[in-house]
Amino acid sequence: MGKYKVILFDLDGTLSDPKVGITQSVQYALREMGIIEPNLDKLDCFIGPPLQDSFAEYYDFDEVQTLKAIDLYRERFKEKGMFENKLYPGIPLLLKSLKEEGVTLVVATSKLTIFAEQILKYFNIDHYFQLIVGSHLDGTRSSKTEIIQYILKKYKQYDLDQFIMIGDRKFDMIGANRTKIDSVGVTYGYGSYEELSQNKPTYIAKNVNQLKDILMSVKAY
Repeated sequence: MGKYKVILFDLDGTLSDPKVGITQSVQYALREMGIIEPNLDKLDCFIGPPLQDSFAEYYDFDEVQTLKAIDLYRERFKEKGMFENKLYPGIPLLLKSLKEEGVTLVVATSKLTIFAEQILKYFNIDHYFQLIVGSHLDGTRSSKTEIIQYILKKYKQYDLDQFIMIGDRKFDMIGANRTKIDSVGVTYGYGSYEELSQNKPTYIAKNVNQLKDILMSVKAY
């Protein structure tokens, strides 16, 4: 096995494709607030970032409107949306291989921790992960930097160069860079090659097989 001892995985767009559940839940929230958005593809931008950032950025909601929209989103998501989701091909085998190598696997997501736990259990991959870290119900600990910092404190016995963050959006790369750990940007998710490369990942993988090659072949110094 390579030098990485603790591997952090983003959830949406990295382990699974949540497009249907997330975009339809956003669509529902917008509709309840009087905004009709028939094109779900326009809502792909909500996959990855914290919801409070996306509603404010893309629909110019103030704080009160944003909180209401998030509540509406969660109303549909917890009943239906989280299960309108599918694992990317090869993910279970990748996790199994890494676990057999003795690596510690952690989920690092801006999604609510409780939702992340339910989704991983639904896919029957929760047992591969030693820790699942997401955001709090009140919207705190939602940035990827905060989430990674929390995980680093949990594993103080390891050096920073033994951690790596895997994700499909710039927020994952920014979080990794700010906390001084390595990263892999995966282009099979919802971030483009341009978005990822501009934020200086250590590696870029275009599919799960390439990701596995990177994680299994990087040697210790």
